[in-house]
Amino acid sequence: MGVLGAIRTARGIARSLQIYYGDRSRRQALATFYGRFLAAGDLAFDIGAHVGDRIAAFRRLGARVVAVEPQPALVRTLRFIYGRDAGVVIEPFALSGRPGVIEFKLNVDNPTVSTASPDFIRAASQSRGWEGQTWTRTVRVTTTTLDAMIARHGLPVFVKIDVEGFEAEVLDGLTQPVRALSFEFTTIQRAVAFAAIRRCVTLGYARFNAALGESLRLVHEHWLDGDGIATWLSDLPQDANSGDVYATYG
Repeated sequence: MGVLGAIRTARGIARSLQIYYGDRSRRQALATFYGRFLAAGDLAFDIGAHVGDRIAAFRRLGARVVAVEPQPALVRTLRFIYGRDAGVVIEPFALSGRPGVIEFKLNVDNPTVSTASPDFIRAASQSRGWEGQTWTRTVRVTTTTLDAMIARHGLPVFVKIDVEGFEAEVLDGLTQPVRALSFEFTTIQRAVAFAAIRRCVTLGYARFNAALGESLRLVHEHWLDGDGIATWLSDLPQDANSGDVYATYG
């Protein structure tokens, strides 16, 4: 990678740590928000853990966490922060619909948008608001599936998926529903979210909601069905940019 690459990587991670850990009031807001899905003793999966702010929120609630993160520098960061916590397991993989090996594109200046999806990079390169984002390094990473993670660690109560345009592929590796899950969406790639919603409906999820950006507030007072959340997403203005869809089973 070279000295310059290492410096850029360290700077990008430091920026993420400041953003996601620097606001103390946000820590309690995260715990309050996820408290509707998790309680002490529950198991949570954090797929695309990045620098681990959701791990911290889940642990604050007393949940055990399996954190999945393919970026080597972020795996080292997570092990530094959480490596001595017996309630956290860090898995250095990407998740997909099948086991294998994929090429993972690193944005060293902004690691939160590193991705396994070439389509995500193409969409970003053609979209306003994504100017200046570059994916300059490629690493080959091992992939596994949500089903394999469940076989290894047990059935989680909640799964958070934030993998920059690869959400539908991750859900393709799940054949048994968990109680609740979330997946990120972007307005530059709505088709990915529509595919993820369809997969959730196929698995039996009947109740959907959403939160915009990092607001930590559900948009809808009453939960919607799959068609309802898809219509809401379709009508969302382009400048809404991103958020998360939440699905609960039963």
